[in-house]
Amino acid sequence: MVRFKRILRWGLVGIGGLGLLAGIGLAVTARTVKRPANLGVVAGRLAVCPPDPNCVSSQADDALHQIAPLAYTGTTAAAMQHLVAIVQAQPRTTILQATPTYLAVVFRSATFQFPDDGEFVVDEANKLIHFRSASRIGKGDMGVNRARMTTISRLFTAQAGASN
Repeated sequence: MVRFKRILRWGLVGIGGLGLLAGIGLAVTARTVKRPANLGVVAGRLAVCPPDPNCVSSQADDALHQIAPLAYTGTTAAAMQHLVAIVQAQPRTTILQATPTYLAVVFRSATFQFPDDGEFVVDEANKLIHFRSASRIGKGDMGVNRARMTTISRLFTAQAGASN
């Protein structure tokens, strides 16, 4: 019986060690994975979402990836200033590029710091801000990108209504 307990204890220690190594590996991968080269704006459009369910875009045509764009009134400059303030208030967010009509950000998850790329582009003719958010790693994201962009949309709309 003593021998069995010793084997069990060392087995659990081994499994715990493997789990720790896997966690460290995930954290290192999350910090070193490069930003996709296809991001940015081409002819007023953001990159198309991959077939995986870890991306949402207001320019997507399919129900899996589609989400409504942000509508604004007033000036483009005011709308972008308002958007930047909301994005900066999101936890673990880094702004990579900000121009008068484009915003590129990285959102990171809490535990392993997995990066999600967010982009926003202004359609001045229609007074809309289109956006895209996608995970860099994996095929699924448990709805995180959609939830995040829904929250940003809600805040944008609510705060825009309060300031008018």
